[in-house]
Amino acid sequence: MTPIQRLLQQPAIAQHWPKAKPFVELMRLDKPVGIYLLLWPTLWALWIAAKGMPDLSVLLIFTLGVIFMRSAGCVINDYADRKVDGHVTRTVNRPLITGAVTSKQAMILFFSLLAISFILVLFTNTLTIQLSFAGAALAAIYPFMKRHTHLPQVFLGAAFSWAIPMAFAAQAGELPKYVWLIYMANLSWTVAYDTMYAMVDRDDDLKIGVKSTAILFADADKVMIGILQGITLFCLFLLGSELSLNAFYYLGLLVATGLMIHQQWLIRARDRAGCFAGFITSHWVGVAVLVGLILAYL
Repeated sequence: MTPIQRLLQQPAIAQHWPKAKPFVELMRLDKPVGIYLLLWPTLWALWIAAKGMPDLSVLLIFTLGVIFMRSAGCVINDYADRKVDGHVTRTVNRPLITGAVTSKQAMILFFSLLAISFILVLFTNTLTIQLSFAGAALAAIYPFMKRHTHLPQVFLGAAFSWAIPMAFAAQAGELPKYVWLIYMANLSWTVAYDTMYAMVDRDDDLKIGVKSTAILFADADKVMIGILQGITLFCLFLLGSELSLNAFYYLGLLVATGLMIHQQWLIRARDRAGCFAGFITSHWVGVAVLVGLILAYL
């Protein structure tokens, strides 16, 4: 049971749960893996920018910002998919499909979450505030890309990775060139794990005309995921060399490599359960890299 699920069992919350449940589900707060996938790379950037433990205020701002922005991304994603989710096995019970939440309510929630996230950014510096506008734009356009390109996962990677330069700028006040190595590592990693996620829906997406990298890669999907994982590890290796990080960091990369190999095993048959398991376990790769960084800076 996740901390969020335990919290929802508290009597004071449970009393109002029937009314709140559809909105919690719309924001995917009951499925926090997306929060983890966004949070760990953000913390990579913070730890590197601070050369150790980041400022507590910056850490709090970006932890909360990740939660709010990921929630906003889920809301606008479901709004964009409200006419197709009813035809996809995995998404037929989403709140906008069942009518538990209206389109108007979803948009109000989306802009409210964006506003809260922007208020948090105002407590940082000018560079971070400037970067936040690009981040909001990426988060807003990503869900609509699957109608126009087979590369919506690339747009998701760009959106998820934008927290990295923002976090670095908030902590260090600058963006050295190696920040973009972290960005590229995370973008490649995001495309890899979200392709696994898209493989779960591939049959349904083909029927309704929704595009994805899983459809684009076709029978080369596992090979392409492996290549993307390799790019991720290569960028992170170059980062460690650039920053002269010690053996603890590379031990973290070794663990991450083992986890990626395990994911290839999980998706070997391309079945829904295996591909979904590959996606769900992806965030442990981020944990391995983060632990390696923390130990390296200690």
